Amino acid sequence: MFIVYHYAVAVIFCVVTMLCWGSWGNTQKLAQRNWRYEYFYWDYVIGVLLFSLLGALTLGSIGSEGRSFFTDLQQATCTNLALAFTGGIVFNAANILLAGAISICGMAVAFPVGIGLALVLGVLINYIGASKGDPLLLFAGAAFITLAIVFSGLAYRSAARQHTRLPAKGLLLSILAGIIMSCFYRFIAAAMDMDNFAQPAPGKMTPYTALFIFAVGVLVSNFPFSFIARSKPVSGTHIPLMAYFKGSAKSHLVGIAGGCIWCLGTLFSLLASAKAGAAISYGLGQGATLVSALWGIFVWKEFDGAPPAARRFNVAMFFMFLIGLGLLIYAGK
Repeated sequence: MFIVYHYAVAVIFCVVTMLCWGSWGNTQKLAQRNWRYEYFYWDYVIGVLLFSLLGALTLGSIGSEGRSFFTDLQQATCTNLALAFTGGIVFNAANILLAGAISICGMAVAFPVGIGLALVLGVLINYIGASKGDPLLLFAGAAFITLAIVFSGLAYRSAARQHTRLPAKGLLLSILAGIIMSCFYRFIAAAMDMDNFAQPAPGKMTPYTALFIFAVGVLVSNFPFSFIARSKPVSGTHIPLMAYFKGSAKSHLVGIAGGCIWCLGTLFSLLASAKAGAAISYGLGQGATLVSALWGIFVWKEFDGAPPAARRFNVAMFFMFLIGLGLLIYAGK
């Protein structure tokens, strides 16, 4: 299977993760014009599962190093399978809340607040689970990103005074999504042998197998989560499940593409984690907040008409995030 051996390559993979995690929300924005996010999310989940399987059958099964996908799956213990599966459930609970927040307040707010919070808490959780990297630089980076979250919230508040389309519910959903999102990565990392992907310990899984089991957890948990989301929608009225099958092929393909984009980023993050460490790999990937905020501000014009104070707060947010991400990269060296 394909394995990352150099820290510089791991950082490049984390940058790809950042771009993927920060860009999948664009597919929801595209589909949102005539497609409720509760339906979009089913296609997104299908995309995650399909891409995880594709990665396992290709990069996860080629070459002479490591265990191939099916061999690895057969030898995995129930405990490790349960850990990766639980990671999928935890992630899905957070991500469906994040999707709801995007539908209310847009990418420029939901990602910096929700994913920024997930980054800070996730770095701490993953460092405790597997201490790798300079802790001083690591936590200093997390502190700067915390400041970025504060500035994002201030920008949101300034814009909300001018736009009634930015209700407080969106901010609350983003915060709740961030708290839950911070925990999912640790479950996947615990199911893998983080010290040796080429010859994982018996019972542990390679990143490819762990990601597939994670995706199965996302799919299975989406049945109850989707029912709740449709029965108690964050906006609009209750919608029937069967209407999902009346969607156009284009609407379904956009959602599946969103899931594939996110899953590509997650696969690269897991592959990078052996050299960079789970805390740094996760933290750099969650720099997606910068990418998503750029999409929201400059492409989707989510802050058009906002007062000058909101723009100043957004500039400060970007500056703090860049410093924080730079410290996280240097912490791994």
